[in-house]
Amino acid sequence: MQGNMSAIKKVVVLGAGTMGGGIAAHLTNLGFKVSILDVDQNSVHAGFDRTRLAKPPAFYVAARADDVALGNTTEHLGWVREADWVIEAVSERPAVKAAVYEAVAPYIRPDTFLTTNTSGLEIGRLATALPEHLRPRFLGTHFFNPPRYLKLLELIPHRGTDSAVTSRLLEFLESEVGRRVILAKDTPGFIANRFGMWSIYHAIRVAEKLHLSVEQVDAITGPFIGRPRSGTFRLADIVGLDVMDDIGANLLSRCPEDPDITVLERLHSVEELIGHGWIGDKVGQGYYRRENNELLALDLTTHAYRQRQEVVLPALTELSGLPLNERVPRALQSRDEVGEFLRLYLEPLLAYAEKVGPEISHSPLDFDRVMQWGFGWQLGPFAQMDVLRAASATPWYADHRFRQFEGGTAAIPNPEPYRPLREFPVIEETPTLKIRDLGEGVLAASIATKAGVVTPELVADLRRTIQHYAGAWVLASETPNFSVGFDLKRILSAIEREAWPEIDEMLGQLQSLGEFLEVRPVVAAVSGYCFGGGYEVAFSCPRVVADAESKIGLPESKVGLIPGGRGTVIMRRNNQSSAKRLTEAAMAVTTGEVSLSADHGRQLGFVRPLDITSYHPDSLLHLAKTTALSLAVEPPIAWATVAGPIVGMIDRAQQERKEAGSMTDYDEVIGDQVKKVMAKSATYGEALVRERECFLDLAKRNFTQLRIRHMLEHKTALRN
Repeated sequence: MQGNMSAIKKVVVLGAGTMGGGIAAHLTNLGFKVSILDVDQNSVHAGFDRTRLAKPPAFYVAARADDVALGNTTEHLGWVREADWVIEAVSERPAVKAAVYEAVAPYIRPDTFLTTNTSGLEIGRLATALPEHLRPRFLGTHFFNPPRYLKLLELIPHRGTDSAVTSRLLEFLESEVGRRVILAKDTPGFIANRFGMWSIYHAIRVAEKLHLSVEQVDAITGPFIGRPRSGTFRLADIVGLDVMDDIGANLLSRCPEDPDITVLERLHSVEELIGHGWIGDKVGQGYYRRENNELLALDLTTHAYRQRQEVVLPALTELSGLPLNERVPRALQSRDEVGEFLRLYLEPLLAYAEKVGPEISHSPLDFDRVMQWGFGWQLGPFAQMDVLRAASATPWYADHRFRQFEGGTAAIPNPEPYRPLREFPVIEETPTLKIRDLGEGVLAASIATKAGVVTPELVADLRRTIQHYAGAWVLASETPNFSVGFDLKRILSAIEREAWPEIDEMLGQLQSLGEFLEVRPVVAAVSGYCFGGGYEVAFSCPRVVADAESKIGLPESKVGLIPGGRGTVIMRRNNQSSAKRLTEAAMAVTTGEVSLSADHGRQLGFVRPLDITSYHPDSLLHLAKTTALSLAVEPPIAWATVAGPIVGMIDRAQQERKEAGSMTDYDEVIGDQVKKVMAKSATYGEALVRERECFLDLAKRNFTQLRIRHMLEHKTALRN
């Protein structure tokens, strides 16, 4: 078997449906040359138009959709000859897939990899529709929907798959396609749908039995037990009740020897909703329905929508502050609805995992990781068993090893590229920072304030710490968000006291920290939100490695201010290549626009050309560390004069937005202050002074103070 995985550049996706389009978008985001083939041009364009308009967006940058070639299986099968990887993603019907294989098989090169995207069809059965010479390099790939956002991929070889092909494809999917890959057995539904769907059905069944509301069950089965906020019923709407119904029916027919599979029989509420066509988010209503800005909930008794109800359950209130491994055991003992639900839901669920685990997975570790990576559980079922069982029971996990189904134990693999920040030792700590040793002479200064909020204390600690230790640094955060910005409460407090010199001092210290960082070997590892003061800290570093899903920007105008800690100056200096580019950057600051991704941030002018996007969801820290090891610090970008009527261009851009209704009169006032810094400053030093002066000028205005208070009280922007 030949095939160099790093040489895979061209991909053909067969099928322009939801999954085909989503997979094509994900691979295009990563830089692969992608083509989609469907039965005719009408179907391929109609399908791909849905991908273009998908919400949340399938593409990091909307224009990348134009890079995907669209063709049909009558005129363009020759494209398959050029493909290094062919992905079949047509409907989940074996006969349809077999017909596609018959059409494309003559065009597949001897060194091309062939996979079918399926959520649970038997790969071995599908392989029988292929010529024998293609079967050794044929596997199943179960991408999760939407592929851009969900990192789990189940890889399923059949008995005839060449093991070397499996190994090479697994490595490629992890290293080049940005997935966390689990090798699953070729059983109905694999791991994710066999158990994950059972969990959803089982939870809804218990809810119906106990006559609990959808809001109560979602509150119990969300973060309270270490699951995503979507809980159970919101998750069902996201998956789609029609999809759930299809998967349930498929598993019922294919697993007759499993006595517990009857849990997947059609639920009363699902039958009612499907009967009305209310199948979830894709049609705007399922267990929940959005009306204007309000989310209504389905009453499971009357099957009518009503206003959402506040969930007040004693156990949720009393136990939510405890760690997960204490919270859930105590909740199971509670005598209210929480305890009653969990006793009927959680204990049978874990028993089912233990029963079905050896049949569908190679290890409890694989099983747990599917639920963690694919469903967002903090603990997989086997890890949760260890938490809930008596100390005398043999644990599944101990001393960095896991117990195997067939007996014995194995070490938990911990590949360096995916080690999370929390696993690196803390060598020093302040109230705002944790200093971690990343090895090889690289230290991490990790922001430890809530949501990465930038405070004067953090500014001082960062400067003192990085100055004290020589060598390379990674600037990171202990929270999922790098930083939501400067401490707005601190700013408001100073405004209310009219402590203008205090504000000027805070801004000056932040500007000074930025100048300090830009000449040090520091790489910022940005994920989640990187806003305001956090942006000013991160993008003062010589290099930023940003997670692909980062939201980056300077939204100070939303609270009536401009960036005052060098943010406006950084944007001026980083976008001085032309008058047009500088005008676009000025408008991004004026409107408080933030990026939808790191690559979108590059398009908006927030991310610099030399900054790096990390496309693997778990390798940000490793990439930042390797970047720091090879970083050569260069002098900061020099301030340059930009030719062109920049002031007039900014004025015209503001006027166009006012006429379109997207800017208020006060937005224009803020824009004029941005213009003073970005278009009217002759030197870098002058721009620094003006930035602070303009910030203070706005801070003294009533409209700004109203915006700040509204943001702090309501968490939304006031457009006054």
